[in-house]
Amino acid sequence: MIEKIMEKKKEIEVKIPAEMEEKKTDHSTSKIAVEGLNFYYGKCRALNDISIDIKENHITAFIGPSGCGKSTFLRCLNRMNDLIPGVKVSGKVFLDGTDIYSKNVDLSELRRKVGMVFQKSNPFPKSIYENVAYGLKIQGITDQAILDEAVERTLKDAALWDEVKDKLNQSAMKFSGGQQQRVCIARALAVEPEVLLMDEPASALDPISTSKIEELILDLKKKYTIVIVTHNMQQAARISDSTGFFFLGELVEFDQTSRIFTNPQNKRTEDYVTGRFG
Repeated sequence: MIEKIMEKKKEIEVKIPAEMEEKKTDHSTSKIAVEGLNFYYGKCRALNDISIDIKENHITAFIGPSGCGKSTFLRCLNRMNDLIPGVKVSGKVFLDGTDIYSKNVDLSELRRKVGMVFQKSNPFPKSIYENVAYGLKIQGITDQAILDEAVERTLKDAALWDEVKDKLNQSAMKFSGGQQQRVCIARALAVEPEVLLMDEPASALDPISTSKIEELILDLKKKYTIVIVTHNMQQAARISDSTGFFFLGELVEFDQTSRIFTNPQNKRTEDYVTGRFG
C-alpha cells in the first residue's frame, strides 16, 4: 500500500512541472507577442496595458477612432516612437521570442526585420531604382548584380515591375500616388524584412489604387507578417485575418476578423463597427 502511494506521489511530482509549464503564456504560434505594454507621451498615457499575439504570415488589422492609440501601438512594434523626445514605455514586445525593448537590441537590425510603410507615400526625390536600392546601399551593398536582382524582385513583389521596368531611371516623384506608395512598399521589402507595418497605406489613394494595394497586401502575406492600421473598416473586413479595436488607448477587443464584424463580444466594439460612434 505504501509503495503504491509513493508511486502515485512520484507521478504527481513528474506532472507538476508540465502543468506549470502549460500555465505560462504560449507564444509558439506568434511572430510578435506583446505583454502589458504601456506607453506615455510625457505624463500622458497613450496605451494602457496592451497584451496581444500576432501570428506569422497573417494580416492583423487595427481599427478605432482617431487618437485612440492604434498608430502609436504600431510604431511600438519597431521602436519608431524612440525618436520622439520624452516618451516612456513599459511592458514587453517579443519578436521571435526576443524582447525588442531589451538594452542589447540593435535598432538598425530591428528596423530591418520590421519594416514600415506610412500613410502618405514618401518616395525620395530620386529615381525608382535608387529608391528601392536605398536600404541595401546603406547596408554597404555595392555589387551591381545584387542590387539589380533586388530591385527587380521587390518591384515584382510590389506588383509594380511591369509598369516601371522601362522607367527605372525616372524620378519616383513623377508617378501616380498609388505607384509611389508601391515604390515605398518595394523599398521596405528590399532589405528583406520579416514583418511589414502599414499605417493607413491606402488612405490617400483613389478607389482603383486602393484596390491594387489591397490585392498586393493579400499576396504579400505569403512571405511576410503584416500589421495594418486603417480607418476603413471595410478594408479591414476585406483583407485581414484578425482585427483589434482600439479605444482611448485600450485594446478593447481582438479576435478573428469575421467575429469582430459579425459577433463582437464588447458593446463598445459593436457600437463602433455598426457606426453608432466613431
